[in-house]
Amino acid sequence: MSQRNQKLHHGQHNELEQIVANAVSQALQTQLPALQEKIVQQVLDALPPAAGDTAAPAGAQPKSMVPAVAKIHAGSTQKEILRALLDAGIEYSSRIALFVVKAGAASGWQSRGFGDDEVVKDFPLDLSAGPVAHTYQNRVATPGNIAEMGGRFVDQFGSPANEQVLVLPLALKDKVAALVYADGGDIGKLDADALELLVIATSAWLEVISLRKISASKDDVDVPSHIEHAAPPVQTVSSYADPFASHTPKHIPVRVEAEPAAEVVEIASAHAASAAAPAAATDPLAGLSPEDADVHRKAQRFARLLVDEIKLYNQAKVAEGRRNKDLYDRLKEDIDKSRGTFQKRYGNTVAASGDYFQHELVRSLAEDDISIMGTNFRH
Repeated sequence: MSQRNQKLHHGQHNELEQIVANAVSQALQTQLPALQEKIVQQVLDALPPAAGDTAAPAGAQPKSMVPAVAKIHAGSTQKEILRALLDAGIEYSSRIALFVVKAGAASGWQSRGFGDDEVVKDFPLDLSAGPVAHTYQNRVATPGNIAEMGGRFVDQFGSPANEQVLVLPLALKDKVAALVYADGGDIGKLDADALELLVIATSAWLEVISLRKISASKDDVDVPSHIEHAAPPVQTVSSYADPFASHTPKHIPVRVEAEPAAEVVEIASAHAASAAAPAAATDPLAGLSPEDADVHRKAQRFARLLVDEIKLYNQAKVAEGRRNKDLYDRLKEDIDKSRGTFQKRYGNTVAASGDYFQHELVRSLAEDDISIMGTNFRH
């Protein structure tokens, strides 16, 4: 082949190569999103189900928790908040119910997924055995078997197909104010991590609502500024009705006690003397002046809110840190920032000696096991 013909052939080859390259590029641009989605879906399908998510439908992708938490935080009364918890919880379970804890007994309030939202109303829950007892005594979410809920419970509500259940504590002011029951029903839908996050979000928001109620009559507001600004606006009301007032357990005698004249009964104070109540003889702050004791109690609540916020927005890191015992390393930025916020507000007050933020980190974040915080955590 002559040199001229070789150049011509080479030029034609380059032109053909460019045409092919352009065609392939255009085809990839058109098909790449679908191909990428297909690959991601195949990877998700191949993954084992997460712990607690016992029977997620094949190919189901995790739902964002933001709308559910936002709905809870949109509530301005206790009833709205608790109903929002149940409405959100049914998205991550097949059946869910809330049981009020009062005077050492648990009584049904409302449910979702049982056919009738009122079917659990006034049903007495046994607090002495199984996952219910463990949750109530230790304030931790507890999985279990339906048989452990007791024969009366099973006879009344039936069993989920896989017999697995979950009981979660709704804790307020260091007391379990309610217990949340959930199971997978007939299809096995039960996402333990999502449900625990929703309950934590509910607890934190009820605390905020309680503090904001107090702030309506006092100028001093003990709510973290970054929570205050990030949260949806809450309608201020002059008084709250107890959402469980009509659900006092019928199977126990009710002891009537005098209430402080200005105190409104609500879920956030149903199990503990509030900051406005006189200090009991066994109160470690009983020897302080009323003013100093009030500062200590406010500091304790503030520390709980800060740590609850860390748990709320770092659920995955908290779980990983607890398993690997390096919780502080994973949450260092959030912990140090919140510690600084606490010190700024209470570091120069009488409450500084209580070291409440540090105590709350160990109690709530590390579940009373300081080794979980890791070697870099300063004691």
